[in-house]
Amino acid sequence: MLKTIIVEDEEKASLNLKNILHEYCENVEVVDMQEGVASGIASIKKHKPDLVFLDVKMRGETGFDLLEQIDDINFEIIFTTAHNEYALKAFKFSAIHYLLKPIDIEQLVDAVQRVKEIKNHKFNKVRFDMAIENLKDQKNTFRKIALPTVDGLIFIQIEDIIRCESEDNYTYFILQNETRVLVSKTIKHYEELLVEHNFFRVHQSHLINLNHITKYHKGEGGYATMADGSSVPVSRRKKIAFLNTLSSL
Repeated sequence: MLKTIIVEDEEKASLNLKNILHEYCENVEVVDMQEGVASGIASIKKHKPDLVFLDVKMRGETGFDLLEQIDDINFEIIFTTAHNEYALKAFKFSAIHYLLKPIDIEQLVDAVQRVKEIKNHKFNKVRFDMAIENLKDQKNTFRKIALPTVDGLIFIQIEDIIRCESEDNYTYFILQNETRVLVSKTIKHYEELLVEHNFFRVHQSHLINLNHITKYHKGEGGYATMADGSSVPVSRRKKIAFLNTLSSL
């Protein structure tokens, strides 16, 4: 049973979430609901929850104000937020769970299931500090990304990524130090995150960092030689867009 607290400044929203959890998530027990940062912190200290649903924006406060005042985040958090593209991007770069309002039942059930599968909370503080740092950087210059692996999370500099290669619903990250990291998300997920960081999807199975390309070889689609010596095929469908992007660098 997941002992759960809801921190949300709208009582109606809290009650709605509690009712949905009761009906669709049988392993979740809501032990308390609070409306602000101070009362939320007190509730967390008192109840020692497994899971906290945390509103991003409350009256003059944010959920991150709460997290900055907790030293040991030994519980999981699912943020709830109205659509904010920049905040959502910060969450994705930091591998943080979130739900958009109004709450979608299927997405809620999926988020709770993913939380139940987490066995180790030691990276939580790092994840949330990273998200806070990204949210404060309004220039959209995120420098690090959290990668979920079978052993936990790995935090890497984006500039150290040479390329990504898909394998079914998983993605290999190939880094400058010759490390290969297998991540449990699709290459499409990372294409959406990294395209603004000078990455290009040259092939259905390949996403490359244009800063690490050393040569392009002509051909039907051609192929790119990367800084690690690897050759990455360019699909015919992507060739023109790829060459146009290269010429604009």
